[in-house]
Amino acid sequence: MTITTPSDREIAMTRVFDAPRALVFEALTKPELVQQWLLGPPGWSMPVCEIDLKVGGAYRYLWRGPDGTEMGVRGVVREIVAPERLVATERFDESWYPGEALITSVLVERDGKTTLTLTVLYESKEARDGVLKTPMDKGLAQSYNRLAELLATITSLD
Repeated sequence: MTITTPSDREIAMTRVFDAPRALVFEALTKPELVQQWLLGPPGWSMPVCEIDLKVGGAYRYLWRGPDGTEMGVRGVVREIVAPERLVATERFDESWYPGEALITSVLVERDGKTTLTLTVLYESKEARDGVLKTPMDKGLAQSYNRLAELLATITSLD
């Protein structure tokens, strides 16, 4: 996974997956699949994963750590161009950065492999810089490793 800062308010995270774009898109948008990979550090689980995949639809994730700590996030879907683009807002229940963020996921397929670029636009440079100081990158890298393993086991979109 590579991490860049395209602007003073953005963080972009890019990872290539050995799977077709439609399969990666499904893994990003189907709750039963998201719950298997978007977990962060070892020991965390996602007991709540709700996704109303339509423009204006809401999503809700709740993670639980090994010590019982919970972290929740919610947002609203702003744009869907399946299987190439998904845009949604993000606001944590107990905000660890100020305001709301806008997350844009872009999927590009070449030779059966999919490059996923997730760009997060924060309300301020200070919010972005605060997130850059957290171990968020390690948690996402671990989640993306799980996603790569999951994609290797999925053979169709049924």
